[in-house]
Amino acid sequence: MFTGIVEELGRVCSVVPRTGGARIEIEAKVVLEDAQIGASIAVNGCCLTVVDLTDGAWAADAVVETLDRTNLGALRAGDPVNLERPVRLADRLGGHLVQGHVDAVGQIAAIDPQSDGSVLVRVAAPAGVLRYVVEKGSITVDGVSLTVAVVADDAFSIAMIPHTRDVTTLGTKNVGATVNLEVDVVAKYVEKLLPSRREPNS
Repeated sequence: MFTGIVEELGRVCSVVPRTGGARIEIEAKVVLEDAQIGASIAVNGCCLTVVDLTDGAWAADAVVETLDRTNLGALRAGDPVNLERPVRLADRLGGHLVQGHVDAVGQIAAIDPQSDGSVLVRVAAPAGVLRYVVEKGSITVDGVSLTVAVVADDAFSIAMIPHTRDVTTLGTKNVGATVNLEVDVVAKYVEKLLPSRREPNS
């Protein structure tokens, strides 16, 4: 479980295709302070397992399912990535509860600088994601916990402050770039428990 508060920007060292997926090696510092083989680290919001550790880098094996359902399949050596370790029970929950299970890949449709220094970013998303998105609710974009500012039929917008632009990959992405999306898991459970969902004829 994560919170969507990015701890550091890592950098992809290599992506090596393998049978059934690829091994991704990432240069990092902060997330390696207490890392061990078998630990989880979120990469652009996707939970991966540490399978190898070296001095200043770590590696994870991403299976075909992961590469197909996230933007990790497009990573290349040199690309920056958002990194976060799992939350500890004693930690402050600075963002919201994030599983690291990407629901879909969205695409940045517009970037509009605002007079207050923030940037309004419009993200095109599938209908299966947008059904769970509400104004002032939370959503994870490339592993970053953000508050939804506007919801439209085919997209949602978030207001990104300068700090978020500076310390995450979102500050370097342009229109057309893909982003991993994870909706608030609470919304999924609420939908599952609704009587209309359990009883089609009600």
